[in-house]
Amino acid sequence: CSLPLVLLLLPGLAAGPAGMLQPRDTPSRERRELGGLWSFRADLSPGRDAGFAQRWYRRPLRQTGPVIDMPVPASFNDITQDPSLENYIGWVWYEKEVLLPRRWLQGDPAPRVVLRFGSAHYYSIVWVNGVQVVEHEGGHLPFEADISSVVQGSPGALCRITVALNNTLTPHTLPPGSIQYMADKSRYPKNYFVQNTRFDFFNYAGIHRPVVLYTTPAAYIDDITVTTTSSDNLAMVQYQVSVVGSTANSLSLSLRDQEGKVVATGDGPVGELKVLNPNLWWPYLMHENPGYLYSLEVQMQAQVGGVLLEDVYTLPVGIRTVHVTSTQFLINGRPFYFHGVNKHEDADIRGKGLDWPLIVKDFNLLRWLGANSFRTSHYPYAEEIMDLCDAYGIVVIDESPGVGIKLPESFGNKSLQHHLAVMGELVRRDKNRPSVVMWSVANEPASELPPAAQYFKTVIAHTKALDPSRPVTFVTDANYALDHGAPYVDVICVNSYFSWYHDPGHLEVIPLQLTAQFENWYKTYQKPIIQSEYGADSVPGLHSDPPMMFSEEYQQAMLREYHSVFDKKRKEYVIGELIWNFADFMTNQGTTRVLGNKKGIFTRQRQPKAAAFVLRDRYWKIANESSCLPPVITSHSLFL
Repeated sequence: CSLPLVLLLLPGLAAGPAGMLQPRDTPSRERRELGGLWSFRADLSPGRDAGFAQRWYRRPLRQTGPVIDMPVPASFNDITQDPSLENYIGWVWYEKEVLLPRRWLQGDPAPRVVLRFGSAHYYSIVWVNGVQVVEHEGGHLPFEADISSVVQGSPGALCRITVALNNTLTPHTLPPGSIQYMADKSRYPKNYFVQNTRFDFFNYAGIHRPVVLYTTPAAYIDDITVTTTSSDNLAMVQYQVSVVGSTANSLSLSLRDQEGKVVATGDGPVGELKVLNPNLWWPYLMHENPGYLYSLEVQMQAQVGGVLLEDVYTLPVGIRTVHVTSTQFLINGRPFYFHGVNKHEDADIRGKGLDWPLIVKDFNLLRWLGANSFRTSHYPYAEEIMDLCDAYGIVVIDESPGVGIKLPESFGNKSLQHHLAVMGELVRRDKNRPSVVMWSVANEPASELPPAAQYFKTVIAHTKALDPSRPVTFVTDANYALDHGAPYVDVICVNSYFSWYHDPGHLEVIPLQLTAQFENWYKTYQKPIIQSEYGADSVPGLHSDPPMMFSEEYQQAMLREYHSVFDKKRKEYVIGELIWNFADFMTNQGTTRVLGNKKGIFTRQRQPKAAAFVLRDRYWKIANESSCLPPVITSHSLFL
């Protein structure tokens, strides 16, 4: 049985390979966020296809039937009291009507008007005034469309934005999933189906990140790529700038320090800037001034139809290098030890929707904890979060949505081609970020399957070709002797849950099993190792002595057992430890999950459990041992 709810693909304009510069206000550009309340309607027809059959995009959504208010950005799942919407699978429809400023529609040539979505999960089709402008597959990366020709001919400058959004996952999406139809009519209603996934977090859906309208001149700076090198008292900033709409008459670049002083200048689309006595970008707790960012101002002038146009774009730039040896991870030539966390974009009510108070709270907790890094488990995070990582010196392992790749059919060519496209989008978005020091192409795939060898060889080679400046990994939970993807990574990232999923309750097995894990991986591959996940569920306020599973004491005890082994092996080839997880988060309902996963060291409301204090003491101790600063760093002196 097959219903058309599973990713009904319509002919239209796909998001192209153009640049994806983050929208910014500049002397030549304006941006307008469209957050707030949108009209919303779930397609409850049996095939989830009424919206297309009846062409809901042709007229205001309220004229098609009942609509409700839906906040954007936010997941739609937890907003209402309707349980059918909590677990809804299929097409939902959003709409927003806005009036554009006249100055956006006038001029010869008129400005270019672009509609951009930070992310929408999972498959999106977008219309403006009834005209399809873009469709995009993937729930965690931005996409946009030039809507100039649509809005500049519309009466009264009206811009009606309609979005059809489908959260269905198939074996070939990223992350993968499957639809299971229940045929037993004695147990299930007619046409009853469920969405199955092989990952342990809730498949929230909706417009999760800001929707923005922005303008550029008709000829504009389309993309900027920056890489940096440094030695002694000299740094080199290599750049490449692409321009669309005309051949630039002139292209000039100025690099300014944080005081606004110009420290280097350049001309032309390709070149390098020499910076004397540079302020390097250092991780948090590795330098007294972490996260130092320069501003690269790019100015373009071009003739279009006899009119001289100017475009200006400013890009934050951090000068830093990354290098991997067989035993170390070096940032600016100095050994870096990842003492950090895994996270989720997850919170009460808003689900995965971007929320500034939550973001700032999380960064304050990270710095309180003494964490210098995190992995974007298990998908790319919002650009707003990445901006703060750059500014605060928080090191990032930037992970694709490649989680739950378990079925053999998910290693086929269709899945591979989409995975390659996603890595292209991710690198295009985050390539200039100094905080991003490594790409992760997947989490816990079935890498013991034979097809995984060619699959990961191809994905990793593709990622390295896109960005030769960073190491590439994926995160494994496979046996070291059976993993077909590990030969191709630069750093071994391994997840293990000794005394939890294996030998539950037996803390005494951790030292032997964890030591064997590290020694087997290193003996086989001679590559540095990160313990990319470890942890235990704890229910806040549940206590037991001696420690028992799910108590706060058991979570503390497990961490200490792992830490004793880390302390031995980080003197050799272990280069990091990332706790699972920063905070409790929602999952699908199941007999092992009581309102979600409770492995957080903070609750979902960001209150510390006992384990948070264990980790805080450890991370500040490591920071004092490894910092190039005098030993005056304390958990108070650098915490804001």
